[in-house]
Amino acid sequence: MKYLHTMIRVFDLEKALAFFTLLGLTETHRKEVPQGRFTLVFLATDSGEPEIEMTYNWDQEEPYSMGRNFGHLAYRVKNIYDHCLKLQNAGITILRPPRDGYMAFVRSPDQISIELLQAGEPLPPEEPWVSMPNNGEW
Repeated sequence: MKYLHTMIRVFDLEKALAFFTLLGLTETHRKEVPQGRFTLVFLATDSGEPEIEMTYNWDQEEPYSMGRNFGHLAYRVKNIYDHCLKLQNAGITILRPPRDGYMAFVRSPDQISIELLQAGEPLPPEEPWVSMPNNGEW
């Protein structure tokens, strides 16, 4: 498993970008998602290092409350189906199953969202994951 990024929500993208740039991070890539009305900006201390994913929701009218501005931790795994099965067998609820063979979400005992991403290309769809419903907000 490899640590990838921590997602935070930002109210003012330019101010947040200026702060993290001053702190010493540089923008590694950016993704505009018009249909979802948000922008993702990834920052890191150096190429290949873990990133901060800043999520800017275009229609956010007020600053986020403490706790709501934190999003999730992300990890890349070798086999998302095997990893989710191991967690499920240990009693962990898979909140967003890996139906697409690529992404899943679970939550820690302290309610911290954890995103799991398949290394490389998505795996072919596989049961029981394909027909499994979401089990909560992720």
